Amino acid sequence: MPSTDAIFTALPYLALALGLACAAGGGELFVSGTVGIARWARVTPSVIAATIAAFATSSPELTVAIQSALAGEPELSLGDGLGSNVANIALIFGVALLFGPLAVIRARVTRDFWVAAAAPAVLCVMLIDGSLSRAEAAVLLTGFALWFVKITLEAIAQRRAATAPLDESSGFLRALFDTLVGLGLLVAAGSLIVFGASEIARRFGLSDFIIGATLVAVGTSTPELATALIARIRRQDDVGFGALLGSNIFNGLFIIGVAAAITPIQTSEMEAAPALVAGIIALALAYPPRNGVYRPWRGVALLAVYAAYLAAVIADGS
Repeated sequence: MPSTDAIFTALPYLALALGLACAAGGGELFVSGTVGIARWARVTPSVIAATIAAFATSSPELTVAIQSALAGEPELSLGDGLGSNVANIALIFGVALLFGPLAVIRARVTRDFWVAAAAPAVLCVMLIDGSLSRAEAAVLLTGFALWFVKITLEAIAQRRAATAPLDESSGFLRALFDTLVGLGLLVAAGSLIVFGASEIARRFGLSDFIIGATLVAVGTSTPELATALIARIRRQDDVGFGALLGSNIFNGLFIIGVAAAITPIQTSEMEAAPALVAGIIALALAYPPRNGVYRPWRGVALLAVYAAYLAAVIADGS
């Protein structure tokens, strides 16, 4: 039998691995369930992607943010939120583009693109003094609320304009079941990831921000990766990209705002700079083309940005 010391040493890694598995499985169930409910309610896929699917795939980041802030480690949630945004565009969208040209409906994704781009720009200004106060968190949350109200009103208008009757089939009950089970797994994932990442950070002498910006960020972005790849397989590319943009908005405005509202965040400007700069560069490369068709070379460029980002974060923490 393994010794108690061996079990104690392996426990954070086992918790992190189990947390990542829960994030992946829970995110997939939550996405499929909430999308099923939204379709039952006659809401178009593009709106689903930017709101319900984006919220579903950002749920691991939300649980990490709340639990780390309550534990007095809000820097982990800042690193996770910013790092997840870089992973969403530079890594996940970059990988999706390697499978060939990707077509989107430009008008639909541009609607959310500028909000996603505004979030890191505003955070750059707020973090100049090395802190994110509750007052600044209120500004982020207000910006998110305005965007969400706009999207909600658009969804209501689309539902009223729909002519198809409501689907009264048992598919709604299955979608509801998937949503609830997925949410439970995502909540569990947040606890496991925070515990594992915090312990690993202390053992290796790395800051909570760096761990959050790399390991935790990639782990909690697993649902976004699944969504993007499923959208490619089903040839609903505007849905996949829309979910990534929506997730960035949730992360940059809502999730970081919630964490800072619970516990003000203190971090050095240089520590946050790689994630903020990489996020802005990645979004610039992901700006929708005139014809709405992304070429694979952008995927290569985005992956190069992510590699440079990881190098900068690791160098800063060494």
